[in-house]
Amino acid sequence: MEFRPCIDIHNGKVKQIIGGSLNGTTAAENFVAEQDAAWYARFYQEQGIRGGHVILLNGVGTEGYEETKEQALMALRAYPGGLQVGGGITPENAADFLDAGAAQVIVTSYVFRGGKIDRERLDRIVQAVGREHLVLDFSCRRKWDDPADTDYYIVTDRWSRYTDTVMNAELLEDSERYAAEYLIHAVDVEGKASGIETDVAGILGTYKGVPVTYAGGVHSFDDLMRLAELGHGRVNVTVGSALDLFGGTMHFTEVLEFCKAFRQN
Repeated sequence: MEFRPCIDIHNGKVKQIIGGSLNGTTAAENFVAEQDAAWYARFYQEQGIRGGHVILLNGVGTEGYEETKEQALMALRAYPGGLQVGGGITPENAADFLDAGAAQVIVTSYVFRGGKIDRERLDRIVQAVGREHLVLDFSCRRKWDDPADTDYYIVTDRWSRYTDTVMNAELLEDSERYAAEYLIHAVDVEGKASGIETDVAGILGTYKGVPVTYAGGVHSFDDLMRLAELGHGRVNVTVGSALDLFGGTMHFTEVLEFCKAFRQN
C-alpha cells in the first residue's frame, strides 16, 4: 500500500469537494486552501512522495477552466516527473501537461462513447502519450434507482453521467494493456469522509495487475486498515478531506507511517 496525494483544483483554487455535488462551477466544498497548487506540489516533493494526482474539476472551455489549468501547470512545473494530471485530457491537449512535467495523464471521459469504452479512442490516446504515460480513471457508483442492481458503473463527465460499463476485475484485466495504472474514485463517498466503499475496495483486491489507487471516504485509520485488508496490500490510497492538510483530523505524517509500515510488513 502506497500513499498517493491529491491536488484537486476547482475555479482556480485547491479544494476538497463532495464529489457527487459537482455541477460546473458549483460544488459543495469541504475545504478551500489558502496555498496554491504549486505549494502542495513542492510539499509532496519534499516528502519524497510520487504518483499523486492533480485533478482539474472544471470542464474544458467552461468558466473557471483556464484558471484551474494554470494552477495545474504550476503544480506540474514545481514537481516535474512526480505527479499525474487528469480532467478533460485528450490526445490534443495531453502534450501541454506532459511538457509541463506530468509523469502521466489520467483519462476517463475521452475513452467512453455511447456508454461504452471506445477502443479506437483508447488506441488514439495511447499513440499520443504512450502506455507508460497513461492512467485510466474508472471512477464508479451504483445505480441507486435500482436496488436490485449491485454493480458499480463507470461515471464520466465529472462523475455526472453513467456509462453502461461495469467496474470489475475483468474490466481492469482487459484494459491493462492500455494503461500503466488505474485510479478508482468511489464517487458516492468521495469527499464525505464517511468511510470507504468496502465493495469497491473488495473488487480492487481481487485484481493483481498494474498499480491501482483507491480514493473516496477514508476518514480514519480503521478505514486504512480495512482497505489494506480488502486490497491485500496491493491497493494504493488517497486521503482527501480527512487529511490535516485539507482541514481534517488525520495527521499527514501518521498516514505516511501507516502506509510505510503496512508495506514493510
